[in-house]
Amino acid sequence: MYRGGDGMRIFGFANLVAVAALAGGFLVGGLQSLIVVALLGVLEIAVSFDNAIVNATVLARMDRYWQRMFMTVGVVIAAIGMRLLLPLIIVSIGAHLTPWRAVDLAYENPDRYHALLLSAQPGIAAFGGLFLLMIAIAFFREERDVHWWPAVEKRLPRLLGRKGVPQLIALLFTAIAGVTVPTVLRDRVVFGCLLGLICYQGIHLLSDQVADRADADGGSRPRATVQGRGAMLLFVYLELLDATFSMDSVMGGFSVTVDIALITLGLAIGAGYIRALTVYVVRKGTLEQYRYLEHGAYYSIALLSVLLLWEVWRDVPDWLTACAGAIVITAAWATSVWAAKRQQREEERLAAETPGEQATIQQFIGAPNAQAERDADGGPDSMPKRPPVAS
Repeated sequence: MYRGGDGMRIFGFANLVAVAALAGGFLVGGLQSLIVVALLGVLEIAVSFDNAIVNATVLARMDRYWQRMFMTVGVVIAAIGMRLLLPLIIVSIGAHLTPWRAVDLAYENPDRYHALLLSAQPGIAAFGGLFLLMIAIAFFREERDVHWWPAVEKRLPRLLGRKGVPQLIALLFTAIAGVTVPTVLRDRVVFGCLLGLICYQGIHLLSDQVADRADADGGSRPRATVQGRGAMLLFVYLELLDATFSMDSVMGGFSVTVDIALITLGLAIGAGYIRALTVYVVRKGTLEQYRYLEHGAYYSIALLSVLLLWEVWRDVPDWLTACAGAIVITAAWATSVWAAKRQQREEERLAAETPGEQATIQQFIGAPNAQAERDADGGPDSMPKRPPVAS
């Protein structure tokens, strides 16, 4: 059960990360760099707020140990791996540079580094878009008792539930993208699509083997706590999700500064608080309290996957992807609150009607029984009994 004091402990590590990152920014370039790092942290939180809800649907299946790992080790992986090393690896592969040369380029010529990263954006978008699309399809192809948008959700399982349909959709998109994108981007886009499909399929197959009651997509089986190898698999899955979501943050960070060190420090602050918020949502039971919030998370994933896949052909503004997910999550929260209030009013109405029915039944059925009991015990209409005479 969630306890109020847990909030301080959950956000305590994020606070330490923030203090360390701000101190690092000050050491790098004084007060001006500190302000840039703080601004990037706020940017990451604003862009990735809906990611906390998405991640919470998976984190809810992990025990306390792996939730702490997500908060501590996961933040280090997010800051150093996903927001520093991953862009360096992408630039290294795309520009045919050694990793050390890519690091030198990031610090010696950050504008060139940014340009190379932008040139790899279609392949990154293809990978992330297809990976997220498979996650969304896996959620919507399952039958559920609760529907946020019944007109759509009741029909999708019949359309997507057949074996091989998700893979067919992914391969069809890959084929269309392969023949419509410019020739110079074709190999990157096709490779990104296939890599996204392979990553999802690999995790999905492993999840069926090590977690019989909880798969990686977070929605197709009853929620249950997963431990051991199953939890480790979900941890890896969460890091892949974070890598997919973080690329927009990295690209947006270059709109503030081209200093890769400041970008990493600033995004690390946001990553720490988003992960703390994810754990907070799980511990507080927010997903159970707001019935449509999980649906909204997967609608957000579906919308983000469409926007990422569209970036294969045209650039999509970062503010649009950030606002789209936030709007969907907010709508899911608002309709959950409205549905809960409507249910409460219905229960109160039924409770108000029930006592009246019981009083009527008692009037016609219970009264004779009460009179019989009074007669048997010596009621006011019967003669009082004499006390026993002592012998």
